[in-house]
Amino acid sequence: MADDETLRSLMFTLSYVLMKRRRDVTSADAQRRREVQRRVAHRQYFQQRHKRMIMMMIAQASRPIGGPPARPTRVWSSIESTDWWERVVMREFQPSDWLEKFRMTKETFFLLCGKLKPRLSRQDTRLRPALPLEKRVAVALWRLASNVEYRTISALFGVGRSTVCKCVRDVCHAIVLLLRPLYLRSPSEQELEDAARLFASRWGFPHCVGAVASLHVPIIAPSSNTHSYWNSRGWLSVVTQGAVNGLGQFWDVCAGFPGSTEHAELLQNSTLWARGCEGFLLQGEPERRFMGRPLGFLMLGDAGYPLKSWLLKSFPESGALSEAQRAFNRRLERARGVVDEAFLRLRARWQCLLKRNDCRMDVVPTMILACCVLHNVCEVHGDEFDERWEEAVRHEESPQPADEVSPAADDRHGEEVRALFCEYFLQQENQQRTLGC
Repeated sequence: MADDETLRSLMFTLSYVLMKRRRDVTSADAQRRREVQRRVAHRQYFQQRHKRMIMMMIAQASRPIGGPPARPTRVWSSIESTDWWERVVMREFQPSDWLEKFRMTKETFFLLCGKLKPRLSRQDTRLRPALPLEKRVAVALWRLASNVEYRTISALFGVGRSTVCKCVRDVCHAIVLLLRPLYLRSPSEQELEDAARLFASRWGFPHCVGAVASLHVPIIAPSSNTHSYWNSRGWLSVVTQGAVNGLGQFWDVCAGFPGSTEHAELLQNSTLWARGCEGFLLQGEPERRFMGRPLGFLMLGDAGYPLKSWLLKSFPESGALSEAQRAFNRRLERARGVVDEAFLRLRARWQCLLKRNDCRMDVVPTMILACCVLHNVCEVHGDEFDERWEEAVRHEESPQPADEVSPAADDRHGEEVRALFCEYFLQQENQQRTLGC
């Protein structure tokens, strides 16, 4: 009997110890879970605070250099990035916001998305839904317009850095493939006629259908052949040649040459040279005449290009110039200003061409071409150009290199054509003086 009591007491004590141990373990587990939840909530709080701080910096980080003082931070700067695109951009952006951030109106943006859809549309998968087409285009345009870092755009749109890089690359390729044939192409004969009439009426330069110039885009040091990318001003760049019509719209662009390439060499490696030398600018009937001689259409260039019968440039400035030569220089520089203005608007609107471009070298030429196409898209559809954007170009730290070709490269027929225009402009100025008297 005593043994039973002892055994019962022992069992009771053992059960009590086991129950107490279980309660202690359960309490420790609960305390551990609460501590984990507290740390997760603490981390989420600081992550959200970090995102809000980044978005508050976006207004200044993506604003054009040298622009006016920043406006008061908008309410949407504290919205989480996961739904910033759907809740803020698509619903709350005003027309001025679309123009400032994407450099085009909302209507032009969706027109652009519609034209790029055949190349950029994606299907949802079982793992995750595809990134919307409009969001991919917006990511690329934000990068082209501001040239801010990928991580900044990543935090703003709520996508990964690699996704931002892929969006920029895919959108630029799609723009060049689908929109270049529509917005950046060689003019037809009728368009050449219209361009010649525009140059003659607006700047008083007959038979001219366009102007050509070159632009250096700053880059980071490439992985190979770095020495060929140093330009004459002492900074790394790729050089692009562009020809524009009388409205400042590009119709021929040759991009991606190393910065040490001279303008004349770039011209000779472009399709514009082949078209000019093969008589592309001389086509059409009936035969056009100027000052009693047959003369086709021609282009205007600066001192870095050789003088040709279809490509004119000004006389080198000196005290020995005749009155007719000075009159020619004035008219040519006035008419050629259209290409300088076009490059100014191009870089002011798409500031990835103004600031140092950190993309891979195989992407940079496509990005430059895409910016030229987008420039034409905005110009054709009449999107407003904010003159405040030009402040960034005027405060450019790296001045553009200036080339000058040797007079030995000038063509004899080009000298004859230039002499005809000297005589023509001198006659015009004399007539104006006579009428003024």
